Amino acid sequence: MKSITTAFLGAASLACMLLQGTIAIGQNYPSKPVRLIVAFPPGGSTDIIARLVANKLTESLGQQVIVDNRGGAGGVVGTETAARANPDGYTLTMGTTSSHVINFGVYSKLSYDPIKDFAPITLVASTPYLLVVNPSVKANTLKEFVALAKSQPGKLNFASAGVGTTTQLAMEMLKSAAGIDLVHVPYNGNGPAGAATLGGQVQALFGSMPAVLPQAKAGKLRPLAVGTAKRSPSLPDVPTVAESGYPGFEVSLWLGFFAPARTPAAILSRLHADLVKIAQSPDMRDQFEKNGAESVTNSPAEFAKMLKSDTEKYLKVIKAAGVKVE
Repeated sequence: MKSITTAFLGAASLACMLLQGTIAIGQNYPSKPVRLIVAFPPGGSTDIIARLVANKLTESLGQQVIVDNRGGAGGVVGTETAARANPDGYTLTMGTTSSHVINFGVYSKLSYDPIKDFAPITLVASTPYLLVVNPSVKANTLKEFVALAKSQPGKLNFASAGVGTTTQLAMEMLKSAAGIDLVHVPYNGNGPAGAATLGGQVQALFGSMPAVLPQAKAGKLRPLAVGTAKRSPSLPDVPTVAESGYPGFEVSLWLGFFAPARTPAAILSRLHADLVKIAQSPDMRDQFEKNGAESVTNSPAEFAKMLKSDTEKYLKVIKAAGVKVE
């Protein structure tokens, strides 16, 4: 009996020490700058939203949140770097539909596991994909663009943020729905893809809204349709793809924060509370809207469930499009 009592007291003491240690970690965090890895080049949607949130998170944490762009291979390079970082709360990443859902189906040998290697914290934003063309393209509507493409099969090309990214899959979905033949030209991120479309090296881009909205509003790129089920408040006169003759078409980009797996729960809880407060603040909602994005938050459990359902959805699209990277 004495040995059982002693063992019980020892276990209780250990549990108490672990709890106190966890609380202490949460109370002392952060004591130095935090790195936020963005797995895409500067100027793209992920970078734009990440920098907006990082500025506010710096204020909230009382430590500098430094954006570290690690673009390459459709988000693989930077996301792998984040997955291998110490799980101490000092390295975070802005994950996207591409980095944490699509890459799983596109890459036959992905160097990280989007589920096992990360702790989801919360979504912060969602944004439509916007089909834009260079002003030299003789099409003012999606219907006219489809007709033009059908009259010149294989002659028009489109940019993407990389092989297997959502920007490619959005256009692959449109190609399938409309029965058109376009040539895919991959770039290293939304920023370079937008610049190529702007410069006329490619004719079209199904880009995420924050990356192409300024050029669309300035008339430097011509918007034809948005990929979401409803029109975007940022471009209320631009119809949806569904409205333009393709019912059921819907594709959007979500952006959320992740930490490496095994990051202490107290730190994750602190970050979740701060990020939700930031994303839901009137100031951030306004800044998101100006960039064509919408504030969206959820719990870590809801985020994890969404990752699973989105992965199943896009695996079907990837298989149908025959997109694969060895």
